[in-house]
Amino acid sequence: MTTPTTTRAPARGRRIAGTGWHGLRTLTLTEARLLLRDPGTVFFALLFPTVLLVGVGFAMPGMRDVVSDAPPPWEGLTAVAFYVPVVLATAVATVALTTMPVYFATFREKGVLRRLSTTPMKPQGLIGAHLFINLVAVVAAALLAVLVGSLVFDLATPVNLVVVVAAFLLGVLAMFSLGMLIASRADRASTASAIGMTLYFPMLFLAGLWTPGPLMPEVLRTIGGYTPLGAAAQAMTTGWFGDGVPASQLVVMAVWTVVLLPLAARLFRWS
Repeated sequence: MTTPTTTRAPARGRRIAGTGWHGLRTLTLTEARLLLRDPGTVFFALLFPTVLLVGVGFAMPGMRDVVSDAPPPWEGLTAVAFYVPVVLATAVATVALTTMPVYFATFREKGVLRRLSTTPMKPQGLIGAHLFINLVAVVAAALLAVLVGSLVFDLATPVNLVVVVAAFLLGVLAMFSLGMLIASRADRASTASAIGMTLYFPMLFLAGLWTPGPLMPEVLRTIGGYTPLGAAAQAMTTGWFGDGVPASQLVVMAVWTVVLLPLAARLFRWS
């Protein structure tokens, strides 16, 4: 993934339109335009989950066949339908671990945060802007994957949409907290990318990317349920195909958030 273009801090003493928190809207729009100019970021943050779902559906044999020898609620579904919650979890993990930490580490490496501290624009505004941008990106990526998957594969609608949405949002909070913890200390973009990727692939494995839903061995499923991404995938699976409430997975994600978010804020350094 290419290194992002950074915001140029205005010269000392020069007034800009919309200072402090009042310039947050302008800053957010500017940073969003810069992000959209990076083809690598656009692909991985917005398009990769959709490409993954469509690729799995067409490239792997039998994925579009109806499963007739599985117990309820899996019987009668196509195999590719099992991947939908995992793809949504992938959308969250891709932004949280491969995009967001790299941006913040780049700002620190190039001294953007330090220079912003000498201007009326608060450095916290840059963090708020990028958290909002990444939230919009992950929601857009998830919605695009579900829309395209429904059109191409005629996916089943969620049994309990409230549980799916709650699990998705809690997964975002937990994974963004982990991403912010990486971003709080990484001094270089390459360091943030290396740490993020080291966590990215094991978390996808435990979330069920290679063995989704009921196909995952019980031991791996149990371990995955204690990770923020695995808990998110399992909770969304329950909401999509079952009729229960995945209380343990929701609690796991909440605990990860409560622990990691304050820690990331405490350890965050500006330069």
